[in-house]
Amino acid sequence: MTVQDDTTTTTAAQSSDSHAHGVLLTDVAAGKVKSLLEQEGRDDLRLRVGVQPGGCSGLIYQLYFDERQLDGDATRDFGGVEVIVDRMSAPYLEGATIDFSDTIEKQGFTIDNPNAGSSCACGDSFS
Repeated sequence: MTVQDDTTTTTAAQSSDSHAHGVLLTDVAAGKVKSLLEQEGRDDLRLRVGVQPGGCSGLIYQLYFDERQLDGDATRDFGGVEVIVDRMSAPYLEGATIDFSDTIEKQGFTIDNPNAGSSCACGDSFS
């Protein structure tokens, strides 16, 4: 299983001067990100995903557009959508999948993270 994961990560790396991370972006989420970037009228933005201390369970997700490329960032391209993860967040997000839901019950980006041992009732933070 490790060999398969390593192969997937290696083939997803698009830039020779940065390394890839283990976060996955579904096709639906990539389409939504592209749509939002088109609305912004900017082609220099990337989707940055990270975690920081906070929330009722200890860690809270960050998901936002960023034009910066910081030292130690890991980058992965999903059909023209670049997803960036900082080096401190990468271990917490390894294997996480970002999706987008647009239903009556829920609209927005969701993160399915196998590293989250528990999460709060609102789903905004995890430990």
